[in-house]
Amino acid sequence: MRFVIVTGMSGGGKSTAMRLLEDMGFYCVDNLPVELMDKFMELLTAPNMEITKVALGVDVRTDQSFLKTEKILRAMRQNGMVFEVLFMDASDSVLLKRYKESRRMHPLCSAESARSLEAVRGADSQHSTEAQRSTEALRLEEGIAREREILRQVKKDADYVIDTSKLLTRELKAELDRIFVKNEEYNSLIVNILSFGFKHGIPADADLVFDVRFLPNPFYIDELKYLTGNDRGVQDYVMSFPEAEEFVDRLTDLLEFLIPNYIKEGKYQLVIGIGCTGGKHRSVTLANELYRRLKNHSAGYGVTLSHRDI
Repeated sequence: MRFVIVTGMSGGGKSTAMRLLEDMGFYCVDNLPVELMDKFMELLTAPNMEITKVALGVDVRTDQSFLKTEKILRAMRQNGMVFEVLFMDASDSVLLKRYKESRRMHPLCSAESARSLEAVRGADSQHSTEAQRSTEALRLEEGIAREREILRQVKKDADYVIDTSKLLTRELKAELDRIFVKNEEYNSLIVNILSFGFKHGIPADADLVFDVRFLPNPFYIDELKYLTGNDRGVQDYVMSFPEAEEFVDRLTDLLEFLIPNYIKEGKYQLVIGIGCTGGKHRSVTLANELYRRLKNHSAGYGVTLSHRDI
């Protein structure tokens, strides 16, 4: 029996993860009362039970109920029950954006705050819309901060932590497939390789930024000007320079040193920005090449690729 507890930040992707696990053959139960968790697991481990894979979704609703959940999980482990914890996370800015787009309330937002917001919404004032947005943002930020504190220990003790801030659904599916289907070695770090153009600004969330404007620019080659680093002609041109190959070699060596140390320190997401002038030719080519190398040699960590300005 493989038993997985799926929890994490509200808006971090728990519901999507549960749907994907169901597609992978897991029997999924969401929001089971915490008092029934241990009984539910005992029932599933009974002889002749045909279900072999179970995912149980656990939400934060109030401080008290989740503290009770933690207590029950500890008791289950002490009683010899074997289960894994998958923690779904995202950055505060992404969580705030998702909530504002969906117009949903955070589960930890108090009824009193909700009533205050309704009063603001009903105000017949020229500034009511602006006040509403300000009140809503403040309330969401407080709810997210409170929830993150409640879940701090659970996240620390989780078997797997997936940060969905930059993950597409198909990339999340690949990560879950790697853990729960292929059973590959897994470290809770996702390396995001991002190409960009300096004229559009450096990505605010980049951990490491590399400037590849030292290479000749394909923009000034007529037949390459309107192509991108995803086209073979641009790739061949950029990689024809020995400096390009040496740059990728040295960067790969650097990352092979850094990544295990980031994992050891508990980092969950590493954003590597590779920039050229416009973000269409050199940066795209080298980001693609770096992605190919890390993807082929990744030891238990995920790798994603995106081109911001292409």
